[in-house]
Amino acid sequence: MKFRNLVEAARPFAVLVALLGTIVVAGCANKLPPPPAVSQSSTEYRIGPGDQLSIFVWQNKDLSTEVPVRPDGKISLPLINDMVAAGKTPTQLSTDVQDQLKKYVNNPLVTVIVHSFMGPYSEQVRVVGEATRPRSIPYRDHMTALDAMIEVGGLTPLAAGDRATLVRYVDGKQESFGLKLDDLLKDGDMSANSPLAPGDVIIIPQSYF
Repeated sequence: MKFRNLVEAARPFAVLVALLGTIVVAGCANKLPPPPAVSQSSTEYRIGPGDQLSIFVWQNKDLSTEVPVRPDGKISLPLINDMVAAGKTPTQLSTDVQDQLKKYVNNPLVTVIVHSFMGPYSEQVRVVGEATRPRSIPYRDHMTALDAMIEVGGLTPLAAGDRATLVRYVDGKQESFGLKLDDLLKDGDMSANSPLAPGDVIIIPQSYF
């Protein structure tokens, strides 16, 4: 009888332990997102608002100029008004400028050089919360969480880096992954160095203590 009472008394604790175990396992799932599948076309740099462009027209200094890409994604050039630049590669924009200049110049040869890279808004990596300098970062091929942390100056003293979250859209659906930024930055655990994808958002919460 005493043994049965002990079993009955221990049963709630066993259920609690099992429940906690389930929560821990669930919390550990998808801690690090898988490396994003990158096609060859997606690795080409695409111009975005805020980029500074040098437009060089061969043997025509009057048409060569430097212009910023406006917030609406367009640029204005000599003889060309309001051409869309955002979302195009420099080669694509060069071709489009050449096509427009053919109305005025015989066989124009145009080169586009990008300065102050920002890229399209949809491809920028955003770091928010307890980063030293929270901001949007131009995505670079093979970019990782460590690269992003270097760009924003690391974590603030109040950051709970191991409770950081990476938000990513996968097949049109928003998914969240756990990041261990304290392990990465303080302990040098490179297994916590998650690969990033264009459009990722890193959210760094404040520590409870």
